[in-house]
Amino acid sequence: MRIIAGRHRGKRLEAPKGDAVRPTSERAREAVFDILAHGRFADGPAYEDVRIVDAFAGTGAMGLEAISRGARFATFIERDGFARRVLQRNIATMGESAKCAVLVADAVKPPRGSPCELAFVDPPYGEAMGEAALMGLAAAGWLGAGALVVLERGARETFAAPAGFVLLDERRYGAARILFLRYGARGE
Repeated sequence: MRIIAGRHRGKRLEAPKGDAVRPTSERAREAVFDILAHGRFADGPAYEDVRIVDAFAGTGAMGLEAISRGARFATFIERDGFARRVLQRNIATMGESAKCAVLVADAVKPPRGSPCELAFVDPPYGEAMGEAALMGLAAAGWLGAGALVVLERGARETFAAPAGFVLLDERRYGAARILFLRYGARGE
């Protein structure tokens, strides 16, 4: 697994062995960032110079890809100790400790946070945690008005956008279904 583009292009990311963590595939990650780059959801690339939150962060691949491409700051939420240690090593390998924070927390019931403009939410497949995480992040202040949310689920999982969220687009990549949502007041 590697960073696809930006100033850290080609840098390898560590991924834990086993199935405790399921990193977003490089193909899906590249497709998501291509969509975010071409101004469909913002005037320019949706990840440039913004604060992001990466919930259920695992290896941190999504947040670190955003940092590589110009995000201002990334907060990673991960409760699993092993995954968190891998994430911290990945941040250190990229030399981005000053632009990253790692919280030991449950993304469904996170602590209070600062509003972010972009969120990546990648809960375990088949556990119906996506909607609960969206509501938890919103209630704890992690999502600013108009925040763009990229939610990854299993390709066959159902989804109903919670109150306050509007589904903008969805794509399928193998076993993954990627949903793009807008939170809050700003219209499309």
